[in-house]
Amino acid sequence: MRSIITATSRIALLLVLASTIFALMYHDTLTVAHAALNNTAILTYKNDSLRSGQNRNETILNTSNVNASTFGKRISYPVDGYVYAQPLFMPNLSIKGGTHNVVFVATQHDSVYALDSDRKGTPLTLWHTSFIDPAHGITTISSSDANCADIVPEMGITGTPVIDANSGTLYVVAATKENGAFFQRLHALDITTGLDKVTPTIIKASIAGSGDGNINGIVHFDALKENQRSGLLLLNGTVYIAWGSHCDNDPYHGWLIGYNASTLQKITGDVYNDTRNGSRAGIWMSGGGLASDTQGNIYFSTGNGTFDLASGGKNAGDTVVKLSTQSGLRVADYFTPFNQSCLEQADADLGSGGTLLLPAQNELIAIGKEGRIYVVNRLNLGKYTSIQNPCSNLSRTDVDKVLQELAPGTVGGMWSSPAYWNGSSGKFVYTAGTDDNLKAFQLNNGLLNPNPTSRTPEQFGFPAGNPIISSNGSTANTGILWTIDPTNVLRAYNATNLGNEIYNSNQNQGRDGLPSYVTFSVATVANGRVFVGTQNTLEIYGLLN
Repeated sequence: MRSIITATSRIALLLVLASTIFALMYHDTLTVAHAALNNTAILTYKNDSLRSGQNRNETILNTSNVNASTFGKRISYPVDGYVYAQPLFMPNLSIKGGTHNVVFVATQHDSVYALDSDRKGTPLTLWHTSFIDPAHGITTISSSDANCADIVPEMGITGTPVIDANSGTLYVVAATKENGAFFQRLHALDITTGLDKVTPTIIKASIAGSGDGNINGIVHFDALKENQRSGLLLLNGTVYIAWGSHCDNDPYHGWLIGYNASTLQKITGDVYNDTRNGSRAGIWMSGGGLASDTQGNIYFSTGNGTFDLASGGKNAGDTVVKLSTQSGLRVADYFTPFNQSCLEQADADLGSGGTLLLPAQNELIAIGKEGRIYVVNRLNLGKYTSIQNPCSNLSRTDVDKVLQELAPGTVGGMWSSPAYWNGSSGKFVYTAGTDDNLKAFQLNNGLLNPNPTSRTPEQFGFPAGNPIISSNGSTANTGILWTIDPTNVLRAYNATNLGNEIYNSNQNQGRDGLPSYVTFSVATVANGRVFVGTQNTLEIYGLLN
């Protein structure tokens, strides 16, 4: 009897130990602290095709629990290059024989990663895809190749990818140097494996025109000169991609091209060049994504370049462009500031800022390097109004045919995209201007209160922050504005009062500090996690317990 009891006791002890070990392993490997809702997915730049920057489905983080005592860095994932693209998030993904909440990260070393977002311990990379093969002469493009130090030391994936949740596909553009030749390719990756679903498409395009660099009346896409900076757009089964420049190195143009999302074949008629008979006017928006409305129109702002739309031409420098996607890409409407020629001369392009479409109303917000805020009617953008001596009348706000225009310097120069939030105390537009406080402007009856309702205590140096908002709908005390300070600090503010900073990563720098900063970078907030890309890591923040 004694031996039986002893054996039984040993078995019981082993079972207890085994269950304890299993529990520890389970906690370390899965750590699914919060069941993810499907509506927590972040599939595109600034969270939606309006580029609002608001995630109204954040039910975990709020103004009470985001503080240095209960919130901080959970894990740091090493990656192989700078993370310029905004991280994307897919909940409840069946992958690697299990179900994971997955964050997708793209780097300038031409890699895409799928990472388990709930880990708190040893990192778990679910898959890693690389588009280079140095042994066979396939590498990233170096800064010296592009003769530009805006992006260093290499260029691979710059623009934010886009995910189609229905088909389980991630679309991404990768730039490579292959035995001395330069290429850009559109890939369609299976989000469960990282493998190409179809053969990648080499980006090639040409259009009739007399523009800079034309050969016998044809302007050709140049894979080295063109910088795929802006976020990709998935619209009605088409992937739309836009390009700007590297350091304004001529010849370049603002290109926008559409590809069939299933086949990756270029769609006939879906090739647009905004200066086909001129030069420049890149579509870059400091990484901002192409925006779209429910009618299938595409909106974006362009950089410095030739402008002659008002006289019947096809060149659209320093312009907010509305493209129709019906029967090919065509200009349906546009808005160009009265001082366009002055902007071009001063390198003060409108297109440094991303275009924000306001939800539930036919308006958009555009802000460029001047720090002048335009509220524009999407049904009638306003086109161009000419005056005598525009450069001597820069302070005027009564010339352009827009809904509202706030004077130059209302905010600092814009190298980011504004954000929007329909919150517990109203509707707000948030701006992050260079050498300025981050500001909240209340929206009433389609117009902005010209005086900010709140502002951050801090001013932000170049290129300032890039704001996003998380909240549980319009529920009070859930709205949080997040931004990455260029001094390597993640900051969180009460979205209803930006004077109240509730958290920053330097409050417990040893635990939470950011190792580095990437220009124009955007944080992603989803399912209680905050994802921040750096120069060689992905940092994941959340509740500590």
